[in-house]
Amino acid sequence: MSIPREIVLASANAGKLREMRAILAPLGLAVRAVSEFTDGSAVEDGLSFVENAIIKARFAAEASGLPAIADDSGLEVDALGGEPGIRSARYAGAGADARANNQKLLEALSEVPPAQRSARFRCAMVFMRWPLDPAPLVSQASWEGRIATQAHGAGGFGYDPLFLPAGLPGTAAELDPDAKNMLSHRGNALRGLVTALAEMAQDR
Repeated sequence: MSIPREIVLASANAGKLREMRAILAPLGLAVRAVSEFTDGSAVEDGLSFVENAIIKARFAAEASGLPAIADDSGLEVDALGGEPGIRSARYAGAGADARANNQKLLEALSEVPPAQRSARFRCAMVFMRWPLDPAPLVSQASWEGRIATQAHGAGGFGYDPLFLPAGLPGTAAELDPDAKNMLSHRGNALRGLVTALAEMAQDR
């Protein structure tokens, strides 16, 4: 199997598109957004990050006629039993923005001391050659840290202003974009996927 020269990214999230395009740029891939092909969106009714990533990749491949890469990611907070998890984007309700989600998270952790605010971002990244690909490639990664008591930083998106990566003095929103891509769950999952694609191409 050869690595495709053109793919569709199954995301309408500008932050995700920016990060993923930056990581894929050195490969010389022509990267297109699913919004170029449809105004619709996949129904993310899976019970795990992997299931939702497969659903989104299948939708994008069908809409575009191109091989698709999709991710599903979210934040797990140990003190909240893994919430918000797969509901991270809609934690404060359907259509909630990042500010509302972050505020709800801070309220949920208001009585939890800093030492017990351990958390991690998780990401499942999927590559599908066509909509009914029976053997999608799957790569998963996580990014350990904890939740701050207040937001810091203007970069990133989502929960980045509240996420303190392990071993670093500031939040993910305070990181340079290139540094974040090297450390993040999404960056590592995507690099794992690219490695799997290259290995598959060599085996054929």
